[in-house]
Amino acid sequence: MPTRDRALAVLVAVCWGLNFPAIHLSLEQFPPFLLVALRFTLLAVPTLLLVRRPSAPWRWVLAYGAGFGVLQFVFLYLAMDSGMPTGLASLVLQSSAPFTVVLAALLLRERVSARQAVGVAVAVAGLGGIAVHRAGLDGGATLLPVVLTLCGGLGWALGNLGNRQAMRAAPGEGFRLMLWMSVVPPVPMLVASLVVEGPDRIAASADGLTSTRGLLAIGGLLFTVLVATLLGSGIWSTLMGRHPSSTVAPFSMLVPVVGVTSSWLLLREPTAGVELLWGAVVVAGVLLGSTRAVPTWWPRRRPAPDDCPQPSTATTSAVATAATPSPRPVSPSPSDVVADSVTGAPAADDSAASASARR
Repeated sequence: MPTRDRALAVLVAVCWGLNFPAIHLSLEQFPPFLLVALRFTLLAVPTLLLVRRPSAPWRWVLAYGAGFGVLQFVFLYLAMDSGMPTGLASLVLQSSAPFTVVLAALLLRERVSARQAVGVAVAVAGLGGIAVHRAGLDGGATLLPVVLTLCGGLGWALGNLGNRQAMRAAPGEGFRLMLWMSVVPPVPMLVASLVVEGPDRIAASADGLTSTRGLLAIGGLLFTVLVATLLGSGIWSTLMGRHPSSTVAPFSMLVPVVGVTSSWLLLREPTAGVELLWGAVVVAGVLLGSTRAVPTWWPRRRPAPDDCPQPSTATTSAVATAATPSPRPVSPSPSDVVADSVTGAPAADDSAASASARR
């Protein structure tokens, strides 16, 4: 991967990590269900008017939108509105990776390698450590936001499966699929907001939009839509088209690092050391399950002439050619599901956009 593309991958991780403080600022003004509806309405309207519909069957677009757009953000926004620390949310949401592996094995009958299984076990241990620690704080009151964030990770994983199936039917349309996925959440989320949050709370959120808090909330919403979703997902989709997903996907592990750091710097939000330790275990597990034992960039030894039999002059050339490593790294198999999910979006080479819209 050239230096320029590495810098772009880091830029995407920064955009997605900063999205968590942006969500926090928006939740200071808007109730969570209404905020989800606003977020996707701003994407859905221009998409319906300007973007050609993807060729994937509607059932997979709906599954993608229901999992990634509705379930993930309903639970994430509700968790953050209920007191989930912003930086910790960016860590716990990485649970989507082990959830995706397990669901793909159960629902799509995809093979789980030993490396992936160990990675899932390590990530689950880290998530369990965070949950146990939070259960011991304030009489267990801080555990509920963690559980809600885990439900958001599960929703993201279900969206990954829908995205994966959609991309198999419409390869190369990842960014367009992400845009059309945004058409799914607005109507059900507006209905949920009216029923759960009520007209009075919705109307109250329109008061004070010109105040500092209101302007910061609008700025956070625009950052989520324009920077984290459109810019971040657009760049990510380009990188996924240029390089194997196993090369690009690990950069998404920078997202919780940026999320925790930016929450501390911008919001003065501390994160307990024990939670950072368990968070590092989660990230290590996801990395273990989403990367190869031998990285694609590691130089591989060209077989020496003595390594291969020399049956005759006529066949030696063909054998040597077949044994020469390809200059382009081999793409991972479809069973590398952890790499599909760590970005949010992108289901390996099947899609580059789902992750993204994630943060």
